[in-house]
Amino acid sequence: MSRQQRDALDAILRSAPRGETRPTVEQQRSGFTAAVTRPAPQGVVTRQTVLGGRPALELEPAEVSGPGRLLYLHGGGYVIGSPQTHAGMVGELARRAGLRAVSVDYRLAPEHPFPAAVDDGLAAYRDLLAAGIEPQGIVMAGDSAGGGLAIATLLAAREAGLPQPAAVAVFSPWTDLTLAGGSMRSKEGIDPIFIGADLRAYADLYLGAADRAHPLASPLFADLAGLPPLLVQVGANEVLLDDAVRLAGRAGADDVEVTLEIGPGLPHVFQHHYGRLDEADAALDRAARFLTGHLAADHPTTGYLTAGHPANGRSEPVR
Repeated sequence: MSRQQRDALDAILRSAPRGETRPTVEQQRSGFTAAVTRPAPQGVVTRQTVLGGRPALELEPAEVSGPGRLLYLHGGGYVIGSPQTHAGMVGELARRAGLRAVSVDYRLAPEHPFPAAVDDGLAAYRDLLAAGIEPQGIVMAGDSAGGGLAIATLLAAREAGLPQPAAVAVFSPWTDLTLAGGSMRSKEGIDPIFIGADLRAYADLYLGAADRAHPLASPLFADLAGLPPLLVQVGANEVLLDDAVRLAGRAGADDVEVTLEIGPGLPHVFQHHYGRLDEADAALDRAARFLTGHLAADHPTTGYLTAGHPANGRSEPVR
């Protein structure tokens, strides 16, 4: 990472709220929107749509390589964030993959606690299948809470008897809402964005009195057998590092094809810093290749685990 890139990243991270003094939910939402939102990249057309009964944002690159579809679930601790805050990163992933993407505005806590987000993710996936899109032509992705939600959505689809999509990629996934990972303590003070209290507050808002180890809330504790090929990207400087590492290990143990990438010195969802960090651009390129490489392909059932470092419009129904 160059000095210029590090300075740019530090400026972004210093604007992120953290610590024990907690603003209201509305203040958190508006602050997150102001700090994180980047517009869809040039050449990517956005349209408001509806998917699974929820508002959604469709992002269509100028060059679409085929009929495949990317279903994206945004991060934000199940409390903040939206398709609009993530339009830049999702648009970049869609552009690099040459895929039309749809980002779902799933219901947020505390107004809509668990399992509302999982229900909305499942409804969105079910709608894509009902629209005639073959499961082999669908890939999924998500970041942070949206990464955990992507895995939970696949588990819910499996329970509902639905076929799995071609592949799934998750960035810094939050997969253990019990907060039992060792990095929750070992990376405290190293992570420039979160401390454990931040994540505990989000978990409280999302789960209330629900079981924090429920497989659809904390998919780390689920049987992952039968899920599609999985790519996990995470920064080494994250309290959520072990959520990603343990997810990859659990997936491999359950015979799921999985690739784990750990970026040295990188923070939570570093992919947001595309165009500013070489590592972010390289990670999005690899994620795009991973997803498109599995579209309409046959996959063996034998799992493997690899570890390395990374590198507007009008409203219309989803098509």
